Amino acid sequence: MFIDSHCHLDKLDVASEEGGIQAALQRAKDQQVSHVLCIGIDMENIQNVLDIAESHPNVFATVGAHPLYQENKPPSLDELLLLAEHSKVIGIGESGLDYFYCKGDLQWQRDRFVTHIQAAVKTDLPLIVHTRAAKLDTLDLLTEHGQGKVKGVLHCFTEDLDMAQQAIELGFYISISGIVTFNSADELRNVVDKIPLEKLLIETDAPWLTPVPNRGKSNEPKYVVDVAKKIADIKGVSIETVAQATTNNFFTLFSKAKNSK
Repeated sequence: MFIDSHCHLDKLDVASEEGGIQAALQRAKDQQVSHVLCIGIDMENIQNVLDIAESHPNVFATVGAHPLYQENKPPSLDELLLLAEHSKVIGIGESGLDYFYCKGDLQWQRDRFVTHIQAAVKTDLPLIVHTRAAKLDTLDLLTEHGQGKVKGVLHCFTEDLDMAQQAIELGFYISISGIVTFNSADELRNVVDKIPLEKLLIETDAPWLTPVPNRGKSNEPKYVVDVAKKIADIKGVSIETVAQATTNNFFTLFSKAKNSK
């Protein structure tokens, strides 16, 4: 079986005649995708994310604020701790740093990221990290404020091998999205080849980043299988090997999900 370790079910553009989220989850199940992690990215919509997780036994949730949306109200540490008590919430985030799309004084990103790191440490839940063009600050803040107690995943990874290796040393997994299938992603494929399978997760980041061969379609959890196929091809192993390893990795990292599955 496969697990989509990072998607946004609340953002899927699924028409009502297609059965909505329930139909998307059934299409995923038909492709042996057994579980889906629905990621929270803002406090304004977090109840919708929680409602989706509550309504579907194979869906879990996280709570957090995406680093690209300065205009959105950031969660306080107390708010994150309270939301993390929900039985279906198995992680904190996504949060992090994005110096690619955001410019200028980005102290507000760093402050919000630190709040999420603190919440992850206090709850002992994995931290879902968005990082882009912010290698040094991301690793420094995880080291300084994680205090050796934070764990988690660098999602939709597109950075270099050195960052992946340093993150793994800190206790993080590396999650690979449909980008790995893109023609322009040779560098990422080289990184994936060198990361131990025992440290990899797979994701769609749906509804964005639809993998080849379905470019042009809205992404959804069923396409995580295409990510697994590409990783299997890169590493010269069977897709069953990738499925088993990444599923085991998911439940090892997200132990709260393991206990409730």
